[in-house]
Amino acid sequence: MYYFIVNPNAGWGKGGRVWRVLACYMEKRQVEYEAYLTTEKGDARNIARKLTEGRKEPLVIIGVGGDGTMNELVDGLVFCAPVTLGYIPAGSANDLRRGLRLTANPLRGMKRIFAARRHRTIDYGVLSYGEQAVEHRRFLVSAGIGMDAAVCQEIAERRQRGKKTPPGGRSLSYILTGLKQILKCRPCKGYIILDGVKRVEFNHIAFISCQIQPYEGGGFKIAPGADGSDGRLEICVASHASRRKLISVFLEAFRGVRRQKGIRCYQCGEAVIHTERLLPVHVDGECCGLHSDLQIACVPRKVRIVG
Repeated sequence: MYYFIVNPNAGWGKGGRVWRVLACYMEKRQVEYEAYLTTEKGDARNIARKLTEGRKEPLVIIGVGGDGTMNELVDGLVFCAPVTLGYIPAGSANDLRRGLRLTANPLRGMKRIFAARRHRTIDYGVLSYGEQAVEHRRFLVSAGIGMDAAVCQEIAERRQRGKKTPPGGRSLSYILTGLKQILKCRPCKGYIILDGVKRVEFNHIAFISCQIQPYEGGGFKIAPGADGSDGRLEICVASHASRRKLISVFLEAFRGVRRQKGIRCYQCGEAVIHTERLLPVHVDGECCGLHSDLQIACVPRKVRIVG
């Protein structure tokens, strides 16, 4: 039995189109499955929790949607029994697919899941925030504070208003929104503490991105050195007083350039982040409100996934 959690609204409706193709394929071949279609934010998390809470037998859960769908799915898992995940990308960014090097073809991806003989285990991150860090969110790709989260927030608001993707495609949407946010960006002071030991201060923070996987924002290779199975976070800090330089950093990130003035990268198992004022925060492109203090940790090789 395969359990599907499907977000039909992922990728501006691509999730629904992909699911219809997959369902037709399985019905013709009499594959036994159960499908749960999400209708609003938080559904994937709740469904994953109900499927795994108190369960003792192994099961396979396949997410059909984008990075946000998989974020909710993993955030809702209760690790009572062996859970194997599958992922059919149908979102607008699909950075998890890039990081795991999965196929973009839905049918090919599903056939690979059905025929799987081997699996791999990958890391996930935990973001803690709020008063005394009492709120927690898991993430598979990245978590960030500042300009990158502001980009995610604007795109989410645009999607809620029903606005379509620009003619140049989804990558162009992220680029244009990113350039707009750079022009609006007001860098601030702050610091990070790595593994409870090393403290690094910055005067002009534009954003801080904590990566499990190399990509975020629809193909920006923010952290080329990130390895999703090494038990480490890659912390990338964009800090520069010049907006012109931030634009250069932003565009170079699309090619995966790591070492340049204005962006610094660190590796650690856990980190504390402080900024002098409230800034937008995201996990896997999903908005988490405005915060100035975050705690982030990597949980090594906990998620079992086909691919």
